[in-house]
Amino acid sequence: MSFKLYFKYGAMGCSKSAQALMAKFNYEQQGYNVLLLKPDKDTRDDHDGKKFVKSRIGLEAEAIGFSSKTNLKTLFKKHNKQNPIGVIILDECQFCTESHINQLKELTAYVPVLCYGLKTDFRTKLFEGSKRLIEIADSIVELKSICACGRKANINARLSNGRIVTRGSIIEIGGNERYKALCYDCFIKLKNEQKKNTPN
Repeated sequence: MSFKLYFKYGAMGCSKSAQALMAKFNYEQQGYNVLLLKPDKDTRDDHDGKKFVKSRIGLEAEAIGFSSKTNLKTLFKKHNKQNPIGVIILDECQFCTESHINQLKELTAYVPVLCYGLKTDFRTKLFEGSKRLIEIADSIVELKSICACGRKANINARLSNGRIVTRGSIIEIGGNERYKALCYDCFIKLKNEQKKNTPN
Protein backbone atom coordinates (compact mmCIF):
# COMPACT_ATOMS: atom_id res chain seq x y z
CA MET A 1 0.00 0.00 0.00
CA SER A 2 1.31 3.45 -0.87
CA PHE A 3 0.07 6.83 0.27
CA LYS A 4 -0.07 10.20 -1.48
CA LEU A 5 2.12 13.29 -1.66
CA TYR A 6 -0.08 16.39 -1.37
CA PHE A 7 0.84 19.95 -2.36
CA LYS A 8 -1.45 22.67 -1.02
CA TYR A 9 -0.35 26.09 -2.16
CA GLY A 10 -1.50 29.68 -2.30
CA ALA A 11 -0.43 33.30 -2.12
CA MET A 12 0.48 35.05 1.14
CA GLY A 13 -2.44 35.19 3.57
CA CYS A 14 -4.34 32.16 2.23
CA SER A 15 -4.15 30.36 5.63
CA LYS A 16 -1.53 27.78 4.60
CA SER A 17 -0.05 27.48 8.09
CA ALA A 18 -3.48 27.48 9.74
CA GLN A 19 -4.59 24.65 7.44
CA ALA A 20 -1.41 22.71 8.19
CA LEU A 21 -2.08 23.05 11.91
CA MET A 22 -5.74 22.08 11.52
CA ALA A 23 -4.67 18.98 9.58
CA LYS A 24 -2.26 18.15 12.42
CA PHE A 25 -5.08 18.51 14.95
CA ASN A 26 -7.42 16.31 12.90
CA TYR A 27 -4.85 13.52 12.56
CA GLU A 28 -4.03 13.67 16.26
CA GLN A 29 -7.74 13.48 17.12
CA GLN A 30 -7.78 10.16 15.27
CA GLY A 31 -4.80 8.88 17.25
CA TYR A 32 -2.04 9.47 14.68
CA ASN A 33 1.44 10.64 15.64
CA VAL A 34 2.24 13.65 13.42
CA LEU A 35 5.74 14.60 12.26
CA LEU A 36 5.45 18.38 11.79
CA LEU A 37 8.36 19.77 9.76
CA LYS A 38 9.57 23.22 8.75
CA PRO A 39 12.71 24.28 6.84
CA ASP A 40 15.36 26.09 8.88
CA LYS A 41 15.35 28.94 6.35
CA ASP A 42 12.12 30.29 7.86
CA THR A 43 13.09 31.66 11.28
CA ARG A 44 10.21 34.13 11.83
CA ASP A 45 8.43 32.16 14.55
CA ASP A 46 11.42 30.55 16.26
CA HIS A 47 11.80 31.22 19.98
CA ASP A 48 13.61 29.71 22.95
CA GLY A 49 15.79 27.76 20.54
CA LYS A 50 12.78 25.92 19.10
CA LYS A 51 11.04 26.02 15.72
CA PHE A 52 7.32 26.66 15.44
CA VAL A 53 4.64 26.65 12.78
CA LYS A 54 2.47 29.68 13.50
CA SER A 55 -0.51 31.10 11.67
CA ARG A 56 -1.70 34.70 11.49
CA ILE A 57 -4.86 33.75 13.39
CA GLY A 58 -2.83 32.67 16.43
CA LEU A 59 -2.55 28.89 16.09
CA GLU A 60 0.90 27.45 16.64
CA ALA A 61 2.72 24.19 17.27
CA GLU A 62 6.32 23.17 17.75
CA ALA A 63 7.95 21.68 14.66
CA ILE A 64 11.11 19.83 13.70
CA GLY A 65 13.48 22.00 11.67
CA PHE A 66 15.75 20.78 8.92
CA SER A 67 18.48 22.24 6.73
CA SER A 68 19.12 22.04 2.99
CA LYS A 69 21.53 19.18 3.71
CA THR A 70 19.14 17.10 5.84
CA ASN A 71 18.05 13.74 4.48
CA LEU A 72 14.34 13.61 5.30
CA LYS A 73 14.22 9.83 5.04
CA THR A 74 16.88 9.57 7.74
CA LEU A 75 15.04 12.14 9.88
CA PHE A 76 11.79 10.18 9.47
CA LYS A 77 13.40 6.88 10.44
CA LYS A 78 14.89 8.47 13.57
CA HIS A 79 11.54 9.80 14.80
CA ASN A 80 9.61 6.76 13.64
CA LYS A 81 11.75 4.53 15.90
CA GLN A 82 10.88 6.67 18.94
CA ASN A 83 7.14 6.79 18.23
CA PRO A 84 5.66 5.41 14.99
CA ILE A 85 4.73 8.25 12.62
CA GLY A 86 1.27 8.27 11.04
CA VAL A 87 1.62 11.31 8.78
CA ILE A 88 4.17 13.95 7.75
CA ILE A 89 2.98 17.57 7.58
CA LEU A 90 5.39 20.14 6.15
CA ASP A 91 4.93 23.91 6.27
CA GLU A 92 6.82 26.40 4.04
CA CYS A 93 7.61 23.60 1.60
CA GLN A 94 8.74 26.10 -1.05
CA PHE A 95 12.07 26.28 0.79
CA CYS A 96 12.74 22.57 0.24
CA THR A 97 15.31 21.38 -2.26
CA GLU A 98 14.42 19.11 -5.15
CA SER A 99 16.11 16.28 -3.22
CA HIS A 100 13.88 16.91 -0.21
CA ILE A 101 10.76 16.56 -2.34
CA ASN A 102 12.10 13.37 -3.92
CA GLN A 103 12.72 11.99 -0.42
CA LEU A 104 9.18 12.92 0.68
CA LYS A 105 7.78 11.15 -2.37
CA GLU A 106 9.69 8.01 -1.38
CA LEU A 107 8.31 8.29 2.17
CA THR A 108 4.77 7.96 0.82
CA ALA A 109 5.53 4.24 0.75
CA TYR A 110 4.95 4.45 4.51
CA VAL A 111 2.79 7.49 5.33
CA PRO A 112 0.84 10.30 3.65
CA VAL A 113 2.82 13.53 3.20
CA LEU A 114 1.03 16.92 3.26
CA CYS A 115 3.03 19.91 2.01
CA TYR A 116 1.89 23.52 2.43
CA GLY A 117 3.58 26.54 0.90
CA LEU A 118 3.93 29.20 -1.76
CA LYS A 119 4.10 28.30 -5.43
CA THR A 120 6.02 31.31 -6.73
CA ASP A 121 8.45 33.90 -5.39
CA PHE A 122 8.22 37.71 -5.62
CA ARG A 123 9.44 37.56 -9.24
CA THR A 124 6.51 35.23 -10.14
CA LYS A 125 9.00 32.38 -10.65
CA LEU A 126 8.55 28.89 -9.19
CA PHE A 127 10.44 28.04 -6.00
CA GLU A 128 12.64 24.95 -6.30
CA GLY A 129 10.58 22.90 -3.85
CA SER A 130 7.26 23.99 -5.35
CA LYS A 131 8.43 23.21 -8.88
CA ARG A 132 9.31 19.66 -7.92
CA LEU A 133 6.01 19.21 -6.08
CA ILE A 134 4.08 20.31 -9.17
CA GLU A 135 6.03 17.70 -11.13
CA ILE A 136 5.52 14.71 -8.81
CA ALA A 137 2.78 15.40 -6.24
CA ASP A 138 -0.24 13.08 -6.39
CA SER A 139 -2.64 15.86 -5.40
CA ILE A 140 -2.28 19.62 -6.00
CA VAL A 141 -4.79 22.00 -4.40
CA GLU A 142 -4.84 25.79 -4.54
CA LEU A 143 -5.77 27.61 -1.32
CA LYS A 144 -7.47 30.86 -2.25
CA SER A 145 -6.61 34.32 -0.98
CA ILE A 146 -8.06 37.64 -2.07
CA CYS A 147 -6.47 40.75 -3.58
CA ALA A 148 -7.66 44.14 -2.27
CA CYS A 149 -9.63 44.53 -5.53
CA GLY A 150 -11.67 41.42 -4.74
CA ARG A 151 -10.14 39.10 -7.32
CA LYS A 152 -8.12 35.99 -6.51
CA ALA A 153 -4.57 36.80 -5.37
CA ASN A 154 -1.82 34.77 -7.02
CA ILE A 155 1.21 37.07 -6.76
CA ASN A 156 3.44 37.41 -3.69
CA ALA A 157 4.64 40.97 -4.22
CA ARG A 158 7.69 42.05 -2.22
CA LEU A 159 7.58 45.60 -0.88
CA SER A 160 10.22 48.12 0.12
CA ASN A 161 8.95 51.43 1.51
CA GLY A 162 5.58 50.64 -0.03
CA ARG A 163 6.99 50.03 -3.51
CA ILE A 164 7.05 46.73 -5.39
CA VAL A 165 10.53 45.19 -5.66
CA THR A 166 11.39 42.87 -8.55
CA ARG A 167 15.09 42.29 -7.88
CA GLY A 168 17.01 40.86 -4.95
CA SER A 169 17.59 37.63 -3.06
CA ILE A 170 15.03 34.95 -3.82
CA ILE A 171 14.64 34.09 -0.14
CA GLU A 172 13.92 37.02 2.14
CA ILE A 173 11.76 36.20 5.13
CA GLY A 174 9.00 38.60 6.05
CA GLY A 175 5.33 39.06 6.82
CA ASN A 176 2.69 41.66 6.01
CA GLU A 177 5.25 44.45 6.28
CA ARG A 178 7.34 42.91 3.50
CA TYR A 179 4.90 41.08 1.24
CA LYS A 180 1.46 41.69 -0.21
CA ALA A 181 -0.83 39.25 -2.00
CA LEU A 182 -2.05 40.71 -5.29
CA CYS A 183 -3.91 39.55 -8.38
CA TYR A 184 -1.86 39.73 -11.57
CA ASP A 185 -3.75 42.76 -12.90
CA CYS A 186 -3.09 44.82 -9.76
CA PHE A 187 0.54 43.67 -9.72
CA ILE A 188 1.09 44.94 -13.29
CA LYS A 189 -0.89 48.12 -12.64
CA LEU A 190 1.20 49.02 -9.57
CA LYS A 191 4.45 48.26 -11.39
CA ASN A 192 3.43 50.50 -14.29
CA GLU A 193 2.38 53.30 -11.92
CA GLN A 194 5.77 53.10 -10.22
CA LYS A 195 7.55 53.40 -13.56
CA LYS A 196 5.55 56.53 -14.44
CA ASN A 197 6.35 58.12 -11.08
CA THR A 198 10.06 57.27 -11.15
CA PRO A 199 12.25 60.18 -12.26
CA ASN A 200 14.41 59.50 -15.33
